[in-house]
Amino acid sequence: MDFQALYAKEPATLDELRVRVFHALQRHPLCRSVEFDIVSTPRTRRTNWTVSLRSVAPGALWDAHEIVADIQEVYELVAAA
Repeated sequence: MDFQALYAKEPATLDELRVRVFHALQRHPLCRSVEFDIVSTPRTRRTNWTVSLRSVAPGALWDAHEIVADIQEVYELVAAA
């Protein structure tokens, strides 16, 4: 079995990541008012981007963090052509 292919991340640009995070947060009732920025970070073993959450209601912080973590597991930031 090709484990590297199994765990490979999907490539996405900053704009694609913004759209995906926005729509994921909009699906959760507590996270609809969350403001965020996508930030490129130095490449690590797990990821090369992160989300800076702003204006998060106290009851939504954990849910927003979980949503972002799930998305980070799937996508890798690629340079826009």
